[in-house]
Amino acid sequence: MTTEVDELRAAGVTMLELSFVDNAGITRVKTVPLDRVEDAVAHGVGVSPCFEAFGSDDVMVAGEYLGGPDGDLRLVPDLTRAVALSAMPGWAWAPANKLTKTLEPFVACQRAFADRQVAAAARQGLTLLMAFEHEWIVGSAAAAGFEPAFDGPAYGQIRLEQVAGYAAALVADLSRQGLAVQQFHPEYATGQLELSVAPRDPVAAADDAVLVRHTVRSRSLAHGWRATFAPTVDPAGAGSGGHLHLSVHDADGNTLADLRPPGSAFLAGVLRELPALVAIGAGHPASFLRLQPSRWAGVWQCWGHETRETALRMIAGTEESANAELKCFDATANPYLLVGCVIAAGLAGVADELRLPDPVAGDPALLADDARDAAGVHRLPTTAAAAADALASSAVLAAALGPEQHDAIVTVRRAEAKRCAELDTAALADAVRRRW
Repeated sequence: MTTEVDELRAAGVTMLELSFVDNAGITRVKTVPLDRVEDAVAHGVGVSPCFEAFGSDDVMVAGEYLGGPDGDLRLVPDLTRAVALSAMPGWAWAPANKLTKTLEPFVACQRAFADRQVAAAARQGLTLLMAFEHEWIVGSAAAAGFEPAFDGPAYGQIRLEQVAGYAAALVADLSRQGLAVQQFHPEYATGQLELSVAPRDPVAAADDAVLVRHTVRSRSLAHGWRATFAPTVDPAGAGSGGHLHLSVHDADGNTLADLRPPGSAFLAGVLRELPALVAIGAGHPASFLRLQPSRWAGVWQCWGHETRETALRMIAGTEESANAELKCFDATANPYLLVGCVIAAGLAGVADELRLPDPVAGDPALLADDARDAAGVHRLPTTAAAAADALASSAVLAAALGPEQHDAIVTVRRAEAKRCAELDTAALADAVRRRW
């Protein structure tokens, strides 16, 4: 511990932020001076368990087990992931685990949940690599409404010319923080950019997701811009996703390179649970402004080889690079819950010896309803309430999460759906533009 603190001090750090992500996908923080870090590791930093029932709008609706004004927890930073923040001089970041006051595991710690699912996979002889794609939109920080920071054609060189300095600074920030950037490019929607980092073990991938988004937002502010990872700023156009890539490995290597039975069964389990997984990975009402057919958002419960309209897209590659992409998710997700629930769904598929159905090609939206039904292609939930109902009904995810955490997530998602029910699409997009 002394070595890590000394390294932060040598980097000019005077303050450490401890982050955790709530069930609405909002990253919350407590901070301590660097001189108090050793005490924070030994005894934790107090935080209320009320955040388990917070919505993205900071409204709390207690569930059957969690929420309300009573009790206290301890945030304990994981200093093995602590980094000096390149775009926030003087500050460092570390993800935190939530423990009880007696420093026992807290039943609803989302990061610990992800770690337990990784351990469950290991007991089945499986290891996973995961990575999130990050799409965000940048606008002027000074504008009261949304004013895009740049213009030009999608993926266009004209866009890159306007963001080149910002992009170079951002990639340098991430590199100094230990993240391996694989791609950066101007994307499709107005003011939209995309970045991907190298895959890691699932908990580290979720940590990386928090750190990447934090760095994007802070570098954008330093550049005079405001970044948003909200699902959309323009309901009439394409939105921003948070796609999850994964590969499944056993003693013989990457099972997705040739879709061997363990990998096929794992993906079939994920495909089976996708309606419930939407509540985890894209469960806010604003998510459904993005989840529209023929926008490459992955709204169909099916899979295909390099098919961008299916929720599950197989990406062919080498033994090292072959992976599956889950396209229906966005940055409203708690990344720890998402990686953990995807693993739980996949392991259930392995246990049940499921098989993938036939792959789909093209855009299912162009098929007649009876043709889609015959192919076994179904639309994923179209509302936050429907997604929450699917999660409530999922025996697989309920067993993995446990009653306390499962109930808390369903409670949060249903409450958000109810509070947003009267908003029109423009008002909904505007309400969440600065929440993620």
